[in-house]
Amino acid sequence: MSSLTVALLQLRSPGADPERALREGERACREAARLGADIALFPEMWQIGYAWWDDFTQAREEYEVLATETKGQFVGHFCELARELGIAIVLTYLQRTPAGPRNAATVIDRHGNPILTYAKVHTCDFSLEAELTPGAEFPVADLELAHDSVRIGVMICYDREFPESARVLMLGGAEIILTPNSCCLDADRIGQFRARAFENMVGVAMANYATSLPLELQAAGECNGHSVAFSGIVFGEHGQPLDHTLVAADESEGVFLATFDLDALRNYRKHQTWADAYRKPHTYKALVADTPAPIFKRSDSRRTP
Repeated sequence: MSSLTVALLQLRSPGADPERALREGERACREAARLGADIALFPEMWQIGYAWWDDFTQAREEYEVLATETKGQFVGHFCELARELGIAIVLTYLQRTPAGPRNAATVIDRHGNPILTYAKVHTCDFSLEAELTPGAEFPVADLELAHDSVRIGVMICYDREFPESARVLMLGGAEIILTPNSCCLDADRIGQFRARAFENMVGVAMANYATSLPLELQAAGECNGHSVAFSGIVFGEHGQPLDHTLVAADESEGVFLATFDLDALRNYRKHQTWADAYRKPHTYKALVADTPAPIFKRSDSRRTP
């Protein structure tokens, strides 16, 4: 049996403290390795705990100071850790680039080699993420496992609210989509994520920050745990509906394991009807036209690079 076990690192935010993020992140990765995971998946922008500032000018200044190089010390530490533990790591951080800071994730293989770096395409331009530079593509990569390999892709938080994100990753061959997250996961957002797995016949795994306060004291929109994973296999061999939930975490801090049966997923994709089997792309021109209806026009929307 070929399988993939993803550790969802549902941790409390370290805040804008990269040294603390390094220490606590290493501890969580060691726990994931001890539990037998193949991949450790961090929440969104772990390096700075998705720190928030009320003032855009302050945010811009802080982002410039906190941004780190992909080949820098922070990412390099986790490359060495992945090599030591023999586990892949999806590390999230504020990436320094010539075009400005980006909300990024780097997939490090079990030998300590970065094999994919993705920058969030659908930045939340109605918020402080307007100070960040969006990514421009959805890359995929083959991740070597102990006895197999799996084609993986990454989308980050708000990306999953657009069907096109997961669709493009599926079209690129992704079998598993890994999703760092930082927001309140309510029933609708989890339902969206579940649908991404269903409609693309892909496995999906999402790691969110644990709640930092009792639920009755939380502000609206604050992270609330509820990291989830779905197998993407929604019907059995005889057509019977299946609950394809692999993980449905609570609000608390912890490492939650999601194991994907790759053999079953690949067999399912060979004969079922979703993903790319019966699509009609010639009818989808409106999806790439830059002509929003007036009601959807926003002055701060960065629709094109």
